[in-house]
Amino acid sequence: MNLLPAPGAEMSESNWQSRRHERRNHRQYPWFRQHGSNRCNTGPQQRLQDSGHGDDEAPSTSSSTAGSSSVPDLPGYYFDPEKNRYFRLLPGHNNCNPLTKEGLRHKEMESKRLQLLEEEDKQRKKIARMGCNASSLLQKNKLGFLNVTSYCRLAHELRLSCMQRQKVQIQSSDPSALASDRFNLILADTNSDRLFTVNDVKVGGSKYGIISLRGLRPPTFRVHMHENLYFTNRKVNSVCWASLNHLDSHVLLCLMGIAETPGCATLLPASLFVSSHPAGDRPGMLCSFRIPGAWSCAWSLNIQANNCFSTGLSRRVLVTNVVTGHRQSFGTSSDVLAQQFAVLAPLLFNGCRSGEVFAIDLRCRNQGKDWKATRLFHDSAVTSVQILQEEQSLMASDMAGTIKLWDLRTTKCLRQYEGHVNEYAHLPLHVHEEEGIVVAVGQDCYTRIWSLHDGHLLRTIPSPHPTSKADIPSVAFSARLGGFRGAPGLLMAVQQDLYCFSY
Repeated sequence: MNLLPAPGAEMSESNWQSRRHERRNHRQYPWFRQHGSNRCNTGPQQRLQDSGHGDDEAPSTSSSTAGSSSVPDLPGYYFDPEKNRYFRLLPGHNNCNPLTKEGLRHKEMESKRLQLLEEEDKQRKKIARMGCNASSLLQKNKLGFLNVTSYCRLAHELRLSCMQRQKVQIQSSDPSALASDRFNLILADTNSDRLFTVNDVKVGGSKYGIISLRGLRPPTFRVHMHENLYFTNRKVNSVCWASLNHLDSHVLLCLMGIAETPGCATLLPASLFVSSHPAGDRPGMLCSFRIPGAWSCAWSLNIQANNCFSTGLSRRVLVTNVVTGHRQSFGTSSDVLAQQFAVLAPLLFNGCRSGEVFAIDLRCRNQGKDWKATRLFHDSAVTSVQILQEEQSLMASDMAGTIKLWDLRTTKCLRQYEGHVNEYAHLPLHVHEEEGIVVAVGQDCYTRIWSLHDGHLLRTIPSPHPTSKADIPSVAFSARLGGFRGAPGLLMAVQQDLYCFSY
């Protein structure tokens, strides 16, 4: 390795002094002899430091790059501007405290997260947009500069920016399980009075639960976890609520196959959970369909595809009727990672690993040339598709962190939402037209909220726990948390904890 002099470094006129300094380095740092006659002159105040020899002082984490315009970037070394020296980057597998680029990046992100959490706790009044506060909104409304729609939208954004984090107390008959089981995902039902949860069990596998949100009221924020006897050692690929007997009567789960056990799609009745169903409700139908390798699933509320659900497989889409068992298959050129049925039109929208988003016309009984009704294209694998209420536009997100709003009539991109972070994870997207917001959790564990109207980033919420690829928060937003009389807010589940961000 050739270590070049730093830019602007001046050679001393006393050449014998530099040679004497080099001989001293040979005695103090044996590893320096391996480089032979290669020399490193980084200026009078810069030192080359091997983090594995001779100095117990740890480098600062204020910067993760090898510095500034006056400091050269040396391969295999990290320059700390606070210590004013270089530290050697170690491989890490034979050292108990390695200094690696990944570790430096993680420490820097953790420092930023703690700083943002501290700022959120101190700053009670936040501003979603410049010049947008309560007094200015009232004044503009009185002067007639804002119509009713714009005033309501901006007032809602203002309340969003002022949401405060509160820890939710979860009551259960097995408190020890709550302390050890980690939340994998949460999914609110249509009325936002129940949460279906998938928890990773400490001994391995997953278990399911339903949390009643009817007791989610300030200042206590208490909820109850209903017990269940269902446990699986298979990974849950996708979950959605299903309306078979009545609205949200079941939960549809796609389970990955393991060993000799094939993958399947299971309809789990909500009535199997203690006290989770209305009084007098009959037990629901529990059934399972052998479907290998399903990446995604969706339940149909369209009358022309009644009692049907879809599953996205590798290069195939299956539409299954629960009552009759009839199946309709559509071949694709890529894995289907996201799905949603339209309600007004008999269409099934699919997002693929290839970046293609297409719609299947369910009235087509064969796979002719016209079975793909609409085609859109992203540059990366599509992980979520959401149809807006009037079904004239669709929102999709991909593994490159891109979120786009598409016009389904012209197949053109209307708007893009910047700031989402994703590299390879299968992350959901939440669109709430009534509140006019878009919510997504990035792979960096930050929850971001955008304005659906113009794509403005309204708020960035750091995770209450240290960032980790295994601890990406799962969120649910609703204007009526806990039912019809509930208050607006955001629920966030991470590790063993559940948090509520309320107005």
